[in-house]
Amino acid sequence: MPRPFEIASADLRDHLEELVDATFSDIQSQFLVLPRGDNFVEYREFQSAYEVLRRRTSAFADFSEGSVWAALRENSLCLVVVRTMLGISPPEWADLARSDRSSDITQGYARSLEGRCRSDRATIGRLVRPRHTKSLDRIDALVSVAVEYIARGAPPGAADTVHRLDKVDTFHGLESLRHVASQHVPYAMLLYERYLGRPFATHRDAVSELVGDTMETAIEELLTRARITFRKTKRAENIPGYDQVPDFLVPDEFNPSVVIEAKITGDDGTARDKVARIERLTRMRDDRRREGQPDFEVVACIDGRGFGVRREDMRSLITRTEGKVFTLTTLDQMVAHTRLKEFLPSA
Repeated sequence: MPRPFEIASADLRDHLEELVDATFSDIQSQFLVLPRGDNFVEYREFQSAYEVLRRRTSAFADFSEGSVWAALRENSLCLVVVRTMLGISPPEWADLARSDRSSDITQGYARSLEGRCRSDRATIGRLVRPRHTKSLDRIDALVSVAVEYIARGAPPGAADTVHRLDKVDTFHGLESLRHVASQHVPYAMLLYERYLGRPFATHRDAVSELVGDTMETAIEELLTRARITFRKTKRAENIPGYDQVPDFLVPDEFNPSVVIEAKITGDDGTARDKVARIERLTRMRDDRRREGQPDFEVVACIDGRGFGVRREDMRSLITRTEGKVFTLTTLDQMVAHTRLKEFLPSA
């Protein structure tokens, strides 16, 4: 089955449906494989932190602010363990501390604190007064409100609601916690799965930008190996003369011959937004042609199941880019089938 970039632009519409099918067949579902990132927490690391918390609290018989603080100072990853016991996100924990302890902690601080604790187990242990008073006060508010809510358990609720603490390990407060931790339930594994979430939702959110960067990295490596001059733009960068700044310009933004938009996404809404961005670039190209100015070739490098949802969007993408649509499967053919080959150095 031919790919869009293998067909002359004048013949694209005559074969459009089969070209859409060919591109759909090349699209890979990226959601089963995630980049690890710099702060990925292995189960053995999580379980070690859980054991520190368990030991410092005397198997949760002494689950107090003091014992939790002792665990945090020994291993900062205990902060993540406590949060998963609560079963809430870092921003939600910060909101509890603000409302119940009048803390000035922000959602952003709660996220960044957890990130630091994942990457450096001594983060909290290094905090001392008076130098880190504000940070210690914020963590103290988090610890205090966590101990209170976990000890309290789930209150009676209305018939049409469910309380977030209505979980096997917190429903009856510390009684539930001690029961789960002392029985044959692999409590550390339960908490780790909760930390990963839906599953791996927490980690997926943390590395969402890295997932998107996979295509950009592949393009950058391809152009570098081919020794083609290119300009990779920064996120949210503004370039004079461009209503829509592409991800790559070859050779540069002052006299572009090829502009490349890159995206991997499993979300069809995000895919639709990228298609719209590419369409705006093709309109800019067409305006240059009408005005007799040097134009550029628009190349789309896309992948992920989000792009395999709307046939109409793929039809538009193929026709508007004049067939220059590539996936991770066909990326190695991009130089040979675009104006990029004009920039290959002489042998």
